[in-house]
Amino acid sequence: MTEKDASLFAPRPDMTPAQQCLAHPRAFAWRVLTGFRANQGLLLAGAVAYYALLSIVPLLILSVIALAHVIPEHELLATIGRYLAWLVPSQSNAVVTELRGFLDHRDVVSWVLLLTMLFFSSLAFAVLENALSVIFVHRIVDRRRSWLSKLLLPYIYVACLAAGLLLVTLVAGALENLGEYSLDLFGHHLSLGRFSGLLLYLLGLFGEIVLLTSIYVVMPPGRLDVRQALLGAVSAVLLWEITRHFLVWYFATLSQVGVVYGSMTTTIVVLLSLELGATLVLLGAQVISEYERLLMHAPKPPPADLVLHDRSEGPSQRSP
Repeated sequence: MTEKDASLFAPRPDMTPAQQCLAHPRAFAWRVLTGFRANQGLLLAGAVAYYALLSIVPLLILSVIALAHVIPEHELLATIGRYLAWLVPSQSNAVVTELRGFLDHRDVVSWVLLLTMLFFSSLAFAVLENALSVIFVHRIVDRRRSWLSKLLLPYIYVACLAAGLLLVTLVAGALENLGEYSLDLFGHHLSLGRFSGLLLYLLGLFGEIVLLTSIYVVMPPGRLDVRQALLGAVSAVLLWEITRHFLVWYFATLSQVGVVYGSMTTTIVVLLSLELGATLVLLGAQVISEYERLLMHAPKPPPADLVLHDRSEGPSQRSP
């Protein structure tokens, strides 16, 4: 960061940190990028993406096996395929095909394999927690997390994701049924298909924001204000939406990845998408961390009783 940018974020008694960020967004963005580079964010994102690649299929398999007792399997796979396209653009069908092939032979799955999948499905969350600890290193000194909570946290997230998948599948099914209806309004025939599609998109967007907000609140050491977590989550989701649409366009028009990598195309594309997604998740965490540092170094307002006392004595000091 240049001296000019640093001076913009020097503690100022006349402005709150939020006002400073809104007044100088470019300087704050540069501060975030500088902190992200200092924390080796790309290296951390690569580690998160690698373990997410190992975790995604076991996590989906466990979720479908557990939820198939409540919801038909084809509805689960349809929901997974729809929203998996947000995470791995252009390769969601390949992942769902592999998932369906495994489920067709789930009768041969042993308890050992189930425990192995449970272990691998939690790896990404454990590595993500460690990466967030690097970004929020200013909290760790006084607020370390116990070893038991660090051990259980990834598995709690796996269970929460399964419950979230159940809820999303039920809501998505209801919205799809809504799209089959139409309205007759003043003699005009209006289909609810587009309205249903918009609601499905907003549902996915809302789910992304809720998931990232929960990650930013729970996983870093110490307690975080939900509003700050929401700020980081919205930043990461908006950046991912731009990146996702670019990836869809790139793989559909310009990419020659299938020619270069052949049968490894799916793995390479999924890994690339996961790394970009992990980078934006950690970048959102860096936004929160830098804003938190501004709050830590901001001038503290005077106590309320002192302010009232000064105000009460003000007129008497000006009197002759």
